[in-house]
Formats: sequence, structure tokens, C-alpha cells
Amino acid sequence: MAPYHLDEIILVQNIDVEGKKYDKVSRIDARNEGGEIYMQLDVHSEIYPMRAKEKYRMLLSETLSLDGSASYPEGKQKSLADKFEYVMHGLLYKISEEKSKAETKVTAFISFGGLQLMVKAPYSKMIRFRVDQRLFLLLRKMNDV
Repeated sequence: MAPYHLDEIILVQNIDVEGKKYDKVSRIDARNEGGEIYMQLDVHSEIYPMRAKEKYRMLLSETLSLDGSASYPEGKQKSLADKFEYVMHGLLYKISEEKSKAETKVTAFISFGGLQLMVKAPYSKMIRFRVDQRLFLLLRKMNDV
């Protein structure tokens, strides 16, 4: 099984569609490259400004360990955080399901100390998510090659 809950390239579609509610926070609307995953993410825009039409790698993981183990890297040991530009740690507090004839969509809500992430995806992409999990969100801008 893959060590990460979600590892996707996302495309930012919109920023602050409903207006800016806080000076230093932006709400990002994004989809993965395949289009089947939709998310809304609050980011500290002063620390990590994101822009519409740009691509980012987004990872959700229970650990920062490079090998996916539950142990946490300490001191000068390398970790996943070294490979990303923006890292948050939070708690998955709610999961809901929406069933239709075609498929079941799962929506997960994660709080990062007040900043929120909502991810809506097919059940097959969300099977590792559980309420009360502590997860790291890691972001890195993708350079055009």
C-alpha cells in the first residue's frame, strides 16, 4: 500500500471566489489533473502565496518520514518536509459520503489550526482516511518543464 493518503498534482482554479475573509488567508479552489478530485484549501497567503492556473504537488501523509514509517524524523535527519515548500499538520474531523448510481463520493474535512481543507473524491481515492487522524499537508509548486 502506498505510504501516503493522497499524492496529487493539483491545478489552482480560483482564489477567494467568495471574497477575502481574512487579510492573510486565501481560500484556494483546485482540482487534480484527472479532474475527479476537488478541494478547497485555506493557506496563509503571506507565507505561501498561490496563484490561479499554477500547478502544485499536494501530499497528505500521516508521517514526515521518507520511508513512510510511523517514526518522526528528529534533528538533522532528512524528512518529507525538506522536499516541500509549505507544510501544515492537522486533524481530520469529519467524513461524509454522497452515493449515486454511478459512484460514491467521499468528502473529508481537515483542520490545520483554523485553516481548513475540504477534499471531495471518489471512494477509491479516499479509503485510507479516518476521523481523528492527524495528517500532514505538504505543497510544492511545480515548475514548467
